[in-house]
Amino acid sequence: MSGTIIITGASSGIGRATAEAFLEAGWVVGALARRAEALDELATKYDHVVPLPADVSDPDAVEKAVARFAETAGRLDVLFNNAGMFGVAEYIDEVPLDVWNKVVNVNLHGMFLMARAAFGQMRGQSPRGGRIINNGSISAHVPREKSVAYTMTKHAVTGLTKALSLDGRDIDIACGQIDIGNARTPMVEAQIERAHAAGKEPDPSMDVKHVVDAVKYMADLPLEANVQFMTVMARQMPYIGRG
Repeated sequence: MSGTIIITGASSGIGRATAEAFLEAGWVVGALARRAEALDELATKYDHVVPLPADVSDPDAVEKAVARFAETAGRLDVLFNNAGMFGVAEYIDEVPLDVWNKVVNVNLHGMFLMARAAFGQMRGQSPRGGRIINNGSISAHVPREKSVAYTMTKHAVTGLTKALSLDGRDIDIACGQIDIGNARTPMVEAQIERAHAAGKEPDPSMDVKHVVDAVKYMADLPLEANVQFMTVMARQMPYIGRG
């Protein structure tokens, strides 16, 4: 199957890997991220890329990006609501308020704004409908220590997923959530290198390809079916039983 998809956070990491996989499968991809140069570089490598330089926390930029993509591609079949940030690893009383605000703006405000714009487009297009895939985290269920801002916002993403699933049920809009644990993106690779340099055993991780395959499976489903929640994680992570 091929179709049209907007992927947020498409300039690097999971977003970039997912964008490349969908492009190779023949999809029209709206690559949305703040770094325009990274999106332009992606567009030089692949056809069917619509670069969408925008900040997901900017309401006007989000509305314009989704409208531009729908006009260019003809419709919006899928949103991979992926952009997110961690913040700092500190106790709650040591988390700077400006960092808290940045995490909320991207992980919560940005996810809401992107879902809002996509939902409106899917509701109004003909034929009606589409699919929203939210990137949660295993921290949406079981937090790591010193991750209060990230954990709070990712728990909220689960609420967004449930609300959109309910509201979209009778208007052909599906919503599901993928919860990911330690995919080897460039950021995680750098963490592994730092652990080795310090003589420590790095946390278990997995090839980012497994995340890409999971998102692609969710996106390829017909609208009569939905993956409500999926957890994809490195098998040896202390998730089951941690706490």
